[in-house]
Amino acid sequence: MRQRAPYLSGADQRDLRSCHFALTPVLVGTGIWLDPRGCIGKPQSRRRRGASVEADATFYAVAIAAVLIAAVSKGGFGGGAGFAAAPLLALVVEPAQAVGLMLPLLMVMDVTGLRNYWRQWSWTDARRLMTGMVAGVLAGALFFRSVSADGIRLLVGGVALGFVAFHIARTRGWLRPSQAFGSAGWGVFWGAVAGFTSFVSHAGGPPASMYLLRADLDKTRYQATTVITFWWVNLIKFPFYLMLGMFTLQSARVNLILAPVAVLGVLLGIWAHRLVPAVLFFRLTYFLLAVTGSKLVFDALT
Repeated sequence: MRQRAPYLSGADQRDLRSCHFALTPVLVGTGIWLDPRGCIGKPQSRRRRGASVEADATFYAVAIAAVLIAAVSKGGFGGGAGFAAAPLLALVVEPAQAVGLMLPLLMVMDVTGLRNYWRQWSWTDARRLMTGMVAGVLAGALFFRSVSADGIRLLVGGVALGFVAFHIARTRGWLRPSQAFGSAGWGVFWGAVAGFTSFVSHAGGPPASMYLLRADLDKTRYQATTVITFWWVNLIKFPFYLMLGMFTLQSARVNLILAPVAVLGVLLGIWAHRLVPAVLFFRLTYFLLAVTGSKLVFDALT
């Protein structure tokens, strides 16, 4: 039996992606149609992952924590821990909702960060990553459209645990970015990987770091380069999320409520960039990521 979409009356998981946006010339031929009679309905009865998010205090407690982690990371720590937000949110709403809810907030964070790091990036490195990200986003959109809710849950949880392992291996010296990654081809490759993982769970930071860390950029230049590259990838993800039906009227209202938290978090991250040791921030974030990733994998398999 297909799992019903969280707060769309009469909708299942496939409907969540297909019923919101069509009958517009730009989407002709995509198979995505608008049915104004059935897309937005009354919330169903409360369930563990099916409650209306707008009235759920638990949801907002988790959402504020998730947005702050992503925003502080984007503002001051290279975005390397920002991907913890989607797995954390996926504990209280469907994974597709969690990813969809975060994208507009990430775009708000990007604009806030761009103003503070304008033109301080390494354009050569950013351009290579951004080129590959286009292919990665296209692959992510095709993949995302074909999997079930539990499949998305398993993927998001698996990516989270994989990047915890990546972080441990890198900090212990078992894995070091090679100088060989400095070629244009490697930049495009890691950009494609980052584009794919960013699309499915906003987890593009670790693949991008495999390319950027070998460049031995100073702290601020590295941060600025991640800001411009992930501004780009989030921009090109937006129309695909729209076509997949990952935005709703409810999610738009939630985004408006959480937008000030996103701006505040980025400004806090910019301040922390100069004063707070990154190791403390990352230890806490990766611990949370390990817990949430394990929970998502368990839920997907049981």
